[in-house]
Amino acid sequence: MPNKTLADTEYNQFKHFLEQQSGIVLGDNKQYLVRSRLSPLMAKFNCDTMTQLVKLAMGSSDRQLRVEVIDAMTTNETLWFRDKFPFELMANIILPEYAAVGRPIKIWSAACSSGQEPYSLAMTLLEFQQKRPNSLAGTSIVATDLSPTMLERCRVAEYDPLALARGLTEEHKRQFFEPVANQKSMKVKDNVKRLVTFKPLNLLESYASLGKFDVIFCRNVLIYFAPEAKSKILRQFAAALNPNGVLFLGASESLAGLSDDFDMIRCNPGIYYRKR
Repeated sequence: MPNKTLADTEYNQFKHFLEQQSGIVLGDNKQYLVRSRLSPLMAKFNCDTMTQLVKLAMGSSDRQLRVEVIDAMTTNETLWFRDKFPFELMANIILPEYAAVGRPIKIWSAACSSGQEPYSLAMTLLEFQQKRPNSLAGTSIVATDLSPTMLERCRVAEYDPLALARGLTEEHKRQFFEPVANQKSMKVKDNVKRLVTFKPLNLLESYASLGKFDVIFCRNVLIYFAPEAKSKILRQFAAALNPNGVLFLGASESLAGLSDDFDMIRCNPGIYYRKR
């Protein structure tokens, strides 16, 4: 029977490896998380023990093994229109601001997981354009993630009933989704999908290839990074934003002690950050 235990020394080595590769910081005594995420890979890579799998990933020249291990450890859960207020602020403040100056905007959904955030942004844009026809034509959304598995799921854009129940109204489903033949799943309609381009990106690496943005969503992501990595990411976000560009973070995340590049804009409800 496969041995899924991981000694403290090996766990600490793996923690260091994961942080170096992805920026993700595992807490102490999270061996259970490593076991649950990596167990399915043991048979695939012919490993009898978790120790063997982890050591191969850390030292192997087998890129596929390394990618799949990091992929499994960095896959996060998400939902549609998470926390609501960022999307309401987009609809009520940010999109009207750019529509008033008559130019399209470029939006980045960083660490997009399985696609709910960028597609929620696309739906927000389409609803805005229904009320204000011909506004913000040419607006685009770039969505990035470290995980190849997540990016492929995003591009397919099919969601099962459990995923569909998390944050979507019946009106959203009626307007922006269509049934998948012979299944209970639904897929995002083409007019929504066309607005979003998915690309692989490690947030610890350069963003130069993405170009400049007017709005960046990076929500409930920084909590997984060490302070030094958070500061680096925030500096790079500031450099990637156009003048007066906007940054949205998660409800529990803060820039305090990490960045002086942004002003906090308090709203009711919620907050966002404006590049200085």
